[in-house]
Amino acid sequence: MSKESEQIVLVTGASRGIGRAIAVELGKKGRFVYVNFHTNEKAALETCTMIENNGGQAKAVQFDVSDADLCEKAVQAILDTHGKVDILVNNAGIRNDKLMAWMQEPDWKNVLDTNLASFFNVSKLIVKDMITKRFGRIVNISSTAGQVGNPGQVNYSAAKAGIIGATKALSKEIAKRNITVNAVAPGFIDTQILEGMPMDQIKKMIPCGRVGKVEEVSALVGFLCSKKASYITGQVIGVNGGVV
Repeated sequence: MSKESEQIVLVTGASRGIGRAIAVELGKKGRFVYVNFHTNEKAALETCTMIENNGGQAKAVQFDVSDADLCEKAVQAILDTHGKVDILVNNAGIRNDKLMAWMQEPDWKNVLDTNLASFFNVSKLIVKDMITKRFGRIVNISSTAGQVGNPGQVNYSAAKAGIIGATKALSKEIAKRNITVNAVAPGFIDTQILEGMPMDQIKKMIPCGRVGKVEEVSALVGFLCSKKASYITGQVIGVNGGVV
């Protein structure tokens, strides 16, 4: 395992929310963090500044995680520049909530492509390189929706459940190469995604009586990417205040 200050990190969907917090956390010990974004370059650059202010190095990189060709080009460019990616966090995701009876094919496909197909699109080249280097840390961001299912989120729940299955399968394929693959399943976390939701009702659903903080998710991801977590792989760890 290389020194943390020499590690190269890619976090998808890192321009805001949980992805931003993860990128900042992983940059704290001098790592070089690639901050992926799709459309919001300004927010991605703000994430980069936060990483640099906390002792890390950062660069914003634009590509659509649902586009396999764009992912391959972006990942190859990182590998050509640094020769490796030590840590990959597959965080990018979208929601398009509708009851199944009124869900259209694009509503299904767009969510599955961005939340699940992106795992394959981004990870494939990186996994091959990690196998060669005999080291890697991969953390996939799932959701409580993928564990228990949510009404109005058949598409989102399916994608996040798929992430869990992919995590478990991939972890078994590459564990002997000193590569760990884990999933983190957040519950209700204080991000923009909760705006407009009935917070009083939501808090009643949470045994801890409050929503989570992005830093509570990023701290776990940081641990899973550390040397101390080298014997933890194939796991799904919830950050949900006891909901699941």
